[in-house]
Amino acid sequence: MPSNTSANFRYSRLADDLESKIRDGIYRSGEKMPSLRKLHDQTGLSITTVYQAYIELEKRGVVAPKQKSGYYVKPLMDSILPPPEAQKLHPEPKKVTVNALAYTIVEDMGSPEFLQLGGSTVMPELLPFKQLTRCLRSTTMEAMKRSLMRYEDPYGNAELKRQIAKRMIGQTRQAVLDEMVITSGCIEAVNLCLRAIGDSGDTIVVESPTYPWFLQIIEDQNKFALEMPTDPQTGIDLDQLERALAKNAVAACLLVPNFHNPLGFLMPEEKKKKLVRMMAARQIPIIEDNIHGELYFGGQRPSTLKSYDRKGLVLHCGSFSKTLSPGLRVGWALPGRYAKRVRRLKMDSTVASPTLNQQLVAQFLKEDAFDRHLRRLRTALKNQITNMALAIARYFPEGTRITAPQGGLTLWVELDRRVDGLKVFHEARKQKISIFPGAICSTTANYGNCIRINCGYPWSEKIEAGVRTLAGIIAGQCRR
Repeated sequence: MPSNTSANFRYSRLADDLESKIRDGIYRSGEKMPSLRKLHDQTGLSITTVYQAYIELEKRGVVAPKQKSGYYVKPLMDSILPPPEAQKLHPEPKKVTVNALAYTIVEDMGSPEFLQLGGSTVMPELLPFKQLTRCLRSTTMEAMKRSLMRYEDPYGNAELKRQIAKRMIGQTRQAVLDEMVITSGCIEAVNLCLRAIGDSGDTIVVESPTYPWFLQIIEDQNKFALEMPTDPQTGIDLDQLERALAKNAVAACLLVPNFHNPLGFLMPEEKKKKLVRMMAARQIPIIEDNIHGELYFGGQRPSTLKSYDRKGLVLHCGSFSKTLSPGLRVGWALPGRYAKRVRRLKMDSTVASPTLNQQLVAQFLKEDAFDRHLRRLRTALKNQITNMALAIARYFPEGTRITAPQGGLTLWVELDRRVDGLKVFHEARKQKISIFPGAICSTTANYGNCIRINCGYPWSEKIEAGVRTLAGIIAGQCRR
């Protein structure tokens, strides 16, 4: 009869072998592992030994059981590669000039020729096209006529606002219906809020790195950007921010506390509270972009800065572009004490957002299908980000660092100092691969060796081949 030591060795060795296959990408994040019976047949080990190996993998956090379904590969983000390091900055207001490459990336997003690793987009097949179509077909001809042949309320469709307000319960201290303004996507909401707050020449605090279109808006409004050091895991450095506020007249902060673009961090709750208190004490408004707030991978939806706002100084912006449909362009702003000004700016710019689009989203939300869809979408994005991170760890040169997002749909990748992300962008573009160079996410020269990778598309051989191509381009620069 075999000894206990021998039996322990067998299940431990099998667990090591299976974990190695997971890290090598043979079994991918979210995939079902072989059944006990199949592994028994493949290895010749007893069912008991195979079961013990799975228990060991579960203890290691590599797999998780599903009732009556077997074991599945868990995401391994925290142990794949080290995170990027926070950059040292000397914060000072800067005039913004946005790199024209940002427009090239957007143009490439519309081309089917490109492997879409650049723009922050979700694959259409992951969005609820059939359900939206069903909602549209259920619209009566009379309702369709009313939608197409009249202007909507300038501040938004009443039913849509009511549905959004229901979803905002617990995310804000105030009643939101009276202040809500429906916009054409989140970027218009941010644009209107920033216009409502200050004047030309004002200084706006942003994280570093930041979303390039924030810099574009700041440039268009002839304002200055004050980039603050930002930890890739916890967000903006509040001590540095406090010192910067003592030296500079700041009109507003423009921040992404939940699943930041491009870094992907989730700001801790205590830090959110402290930030809101710090700004309220100085009467400085915060524009909060929460476009990724529903794309959390944990068990609980994260709080917003708006939920800690007692003075109407947090202007909260959101959208359905990443969760429901980018083409419908339906977003919203909760501008707090700036609501009257934002409403007027909305009327002055577009009068109102398209009626039919608003009614379609409202109808979809009424049918209670959104939460089911979000659960599926979150699972898909979590697996896709993990598979991308594992592939980067497998193929990219030594010294690569990546973020470990707890939500959203992108990865921030810090490469060897010898690598020029802009050159990687141009070389990849020749191969019909779209990526996002980190250099355009800042007014500084700090992120030249960084790139952002979109994970909104399900893992495929084509994507893996694209990652290998990128790895070859990057390795070539390291050898020079």
